[in-house]
Amino acid sequence: MAPRQKLRSEETKQAILTAAGMLFANRGYNRVSMREIAKEANCSHTTIYIYFKDKEELLHAMSMPPLLEAQGNINVITNQTSLSPEAKLRAISMEFLRFCLQHKSVYQVIFMVKGVRVDEEDPVLEINRIRINLFKSIGQALQGVFPVQPNPDRLLKFNRIYFFMLNGIINTYLLTDESLPDIMNRLGPTFEEALDTLLTGFKLEMTSEG
Repeated sequence: MAPRQKLRSEETKQAILTAAGMLFANRGYNRVSMREIAKEANCSHTTIYIYFKDKEELLHAMSMPPLLEAQGNINVITNQTSLSPEAKLRAISMEFLRFCLQHKSVYQVIFMVKGVRVDEEDPVLEINRIRINLFKSIGQALQGVFPVQPNPDRLLKFNRIYFFMLNGIINTYLLTDESLPDIMNRLGPTFEEALDTLLTGFKLEMTSEG
């Protein structure tokens, strides 16, 4: 393929991915057709199938690069032996928030479309395997802050509460026009206080109930 033709092909592919992300986010994955994506990307209905055989393949191509980026960044923090358990939880959580807000226009698409339960043992889609691994990394970091491990039911409850907090923070900033650095600078102190409050409550519950 000639360089100019290759460039045009990559531009068309990227236009399709961008159009799909916008339509999936605005209207929902199940309500968007391949024909509508092609129209939004200014290409023919037949052209889109040269690049992607169906919507699921489109979703995979759109979601995998950012998910792998997030997984890599969180793995780096997880493997830092110099961090205390609480410092590691803070760093992993802030990286997760930064990542989600960086991709806020397609956040729900990346994490929720075609999703499965986080305790699914063998998900079919690779994007779900990475999603589950990301959530497990955060859950394991939370588990690490407790000197005495909570029983499984209590730990599950703590995990759910923690993810409710993270999701609430993300949704608060999804529609803002602020830049990512401005959001993160403003978010930092609020997150620190919220985390301290949650951890204090978790530890008090474990102390009072045994």
